[in-house]
Amino acid sequence: MAALSSTSATLSSRVSFHCGGGSHTSSSSSTNNNNTANNILRPTKQSSFGMSSLILRFPPNFVRQLSNKARRNCSNIGVAQIVAASWSDKQGQSSFSAAESKALNASASAAAGITAPQTGEDASCENGTVNGINGSVQKIDDNVYRPAFLKDDGSIAIHAGERLGRGIVTDAITTPVVNTSAYFFKKTADLLDFKEKRAISFEYGRYGNPTTVVAEEKISALEGAESTLLLASGMCASIVMMLALVPEGGHIITTTDCYRKTRIFIETVLPKMGITATVIDPADYAGLEAALVNHKVSLFFTESPTNPFLRCVDIELVSKLCHAHGAVVCIDGTFATPLNQKALALGADIVLHSATKYIGGHNDVLAGCVSGSMEIVSQIRNLHHVLGGALNPNAAYLIIRGMKTLKLRVQQQNSTAQRMAEVLEAHPKVKHVYYPGLKSHPEHHIAKKQMIGYGGVVSFEVNGDLETTIKFVDSLKIPYIAPSFGGVESIVDQPAIMSYWDLSQSERAKYGIMDNLVRFSFGVEDFEDLKADVLQALEAI
Repeated sequence: MAALSSTSATLSSRVSFHCGGGSHTSSSSSTNNNNTANNILRPTKQSSFGMSSLILRFPPNFVRQLSNKARRNCSNIGVAQIVAASWSDKQGQSSFSAAESKALNASASAAAGITAPQTGEDASCENGTVNGINGSVQKIDDNVYRPAFLKDDGSIAIHAGERLGRGIVTDAITTPVVNTSAYFFKKTADLLDFKEKRAISFEYGRYGNPTTVVAEEKISALEGAESTLLLASGMCASIVMMLALVPEGGHIITTTDCYRKTRIFIETVLPKMGITATVIDPADYAGLEAALVNHKVSLFFTESPTNPFLRCVDIELVSKLCHAHGAVVCIDGTFATPLNQKALALGADIVLHSATKYIGGHNDVLAGCVSGSMEIVSQIRNLHHVLGGALNPNAAYLIIRGMKTLKLRVQQQNSTAQRMAEVLEAHPKVKHVYYPGLKSHPEHHIAKKQMIGYGGVVSFEVNGDLETTIKFVDSLKIPYIAPSFGGVESIVDQPAIMSYWDLSQSERAKYGIMDNLVRFSFGVEDFEDLKADVLQALEAI
């Protein structure tokens, strides 16, 4: 290691490394032997500053020429580059002497513990031909390699670096985005093994993606589920779930307070398939039992907490009642998040989320997910494969990234919402506050039993009419006036305008949506800043 340190010091003072025209060192590992490396790496001529600037030009299949041992051991970038070549320059003399070059290679190789691969190891490079994966790569000149069976540049542009196998990045900290619409099989026998279920593989982008699978497994782990399916949006997840689990002529039970688009689907689309619905108050357990007795119920579906009044159902009780009559229970836990509430552990069969909200958490992605047993999720997955609505792998990457800070975000949002709900409830210009963390909430006792935190959304009614409420909203400086919730940025809206403006005032009132209702989604801004902003906006009305 002393020799390596000395070598590194020499390098740092005499050489600047470049790879592919960039200004940073390459992360490639060592070559198999020095002769091979001489054909791969070319130092540039003396620079105007009197320094030798070595430009490392690695062919596309360079990594595949390395032995497994070299890849494992050569974690130091500088060492990898030293071992990669004995420095020589046919265009001009290198600034290293022969003795220095020999010392560099010898000391680096010893430090990395690298030996040339034996027969049968990854690849050999002799006489300009690299025996690679699934074929051969022909060396055209000192720096260019191409698949031997490809002659035309157009074909090379399509297949070089990929068709003969490629590096699979398994040690990257972040999950790679796999942007592909289809997956290939190396031979028909592999395809037959897959079709006859002797092997597992990806096949078509609508049926699955490696990046998406990582996000699904992360959600399953949080929910304690056997399986999770990610779809293009929360509504897509809800619709595919209902269509998969409710047969023609079936019956659904749902609750009065819910996302409006879900209600529209249940009231206008499902009847075309002969599917009927009973709508009950979230606390009407007698009504639930009556509907279970009077109908052949396939599914009980509700949000908990609900949108926008944050009503809560007793998930344990509802699950027992429904299971006694053979009905499946699905809880939309979007407002709760997988951290604040474990619906499956409480007895539900499925938990659904609009991952657009807290799971993604940055107001930059659309996604929905369903989690539950392998048996039930497989039914939903099979229909999903027919209908489409697949999540883009770039969106899956954003979900993965967002989930890494889920706990930090939700803890802050729980705390801010609870404290702001208490501030609002005590304010003379606020008529009523809806938040399950308050003792005044009708289902506070249920929320306290089944939730760890109460979420980041607070709904409330100000003292005033539509115009007064508009003035309050417009006086706020921090939150955006927008739909959605659960992101790092605070968002505020008037449901009467944002979601129900197409209905008359009296029609809105049937759903409890009054003109003075405000839904406030608290982000991760500082509590004192948010409090000051809300108070000054209230003073403005």
